Amino acid sequence: MDSAPAFITLKAANLSESKESGKLDTPKSDSKPKKKICCACPDTKKLRDECIVEHGEEACSKWIDAHLQCLRKEGFNV
Repeated sequence: MDSAPAFITLKAANLSESKESGKLDTPKSDSKPKKKICCACPDTKKLRDECIVEHGEEACSKWIDAHLQCLRKEGFNV
């Protein structure tokens, strides 16, 4: 068992290819949220929360959907 595991060999191959091409193997930063979910979309969060407290969750689907849409635009998978 002198050979390295396959995942190490593949990773090493990817690193050598990226060095030759001059590009780094980094994940796309566009897909990762830039904020914590609790801090994203404060306006829609406030409207959603106030509506739920006053009218109940069933009556606030418009605000819930608006907040979820905002979170998705910020990069969250909700």
